[in-house]
Amino acid sequence: MSTTVSAHKRIEKNVTLLAALSFLVVAIGGIVEIAPLFWIDSTVEKVEGVRPYSPLELAGRNIYVREGCYNCHSQMVRPFRDEVERYGPYSLAAESMYDHPFQWGSKRTGPDLARVGNRYSDEWHVQHLVNPQSVVPESIMPTYAFLRERPLRVDDMAAHLRAQRRVGVPYTDEQVEHAQADLAAQADPDADTDGVLARYPKAQARDFDGDPRRLTEMDALVAYLQMLGTLVDFNAAKPQEQAQ
Repeated sequence: MSTTVSAHKRIEKNVTLLAALSFLVVAIGGIVEIAPLFWIDSTVEKVEGVRPYSPLELAGRNIYVREGCYNCHSQMVRPFRDEVERYGPYSLAAESMYDHPFQWGSKRTGPDLARVGNRYSDEWHVQHLVNPQSVVPESIMPTYAFLRERPLRVDDMAAHLRAQRRVGVPYTDEQVEHAQADLAAQADPDADTDGVLARYPKAQARDFDGDPRRLTEMDALVAYLQMLGTLVDFNAAKPQEQAQ
């Protein structure tokens, strides 16, 4: 015991030796943490149903990020009972694998939005964005009424998808080729949406902002919000029965 204490004192008093041994410990720990990453393809386990965003959803996500919605709304239901009971199944890493950047976090001036898709009608979302206090009187959220009046301008959605593909989002050549047409078709109630629905399973195609005559930023943002948390079928994942 005394020998161990004596050795420890010598290390503490020798700054050079302490620094060298500290560096050695940190280096070993770093190698143990980092080295396995070179032998695996991905640290995220793929989950059935998760797909890249459709062009309209991606445009809506860009607006979501542009307006700073992430400052008040997280998109990460943590694996705690109170959160699961309030928001729904806890978030899976795979659900954000195509996000650049992801929208996780724990600061919630407003509620978490990871499971907001299909919880409310399109009309509710539009009214909430136009005048938040009209549907949630205690809300301190600012108004985003201008989104309903601002045309959605995306000069080259195909180039956007190609850029996403360079950072690992698996958009196919077909998806890139039809990107601009898919963007418009998903929010046009009179368009042929068979193609966009085939390329993006579970995508929702309709007029989102209540004005089918034009494509607005409100269409894109509501389309994005209505998709959140809807791709993975959590009801299909039933726990195995305990063996008798």
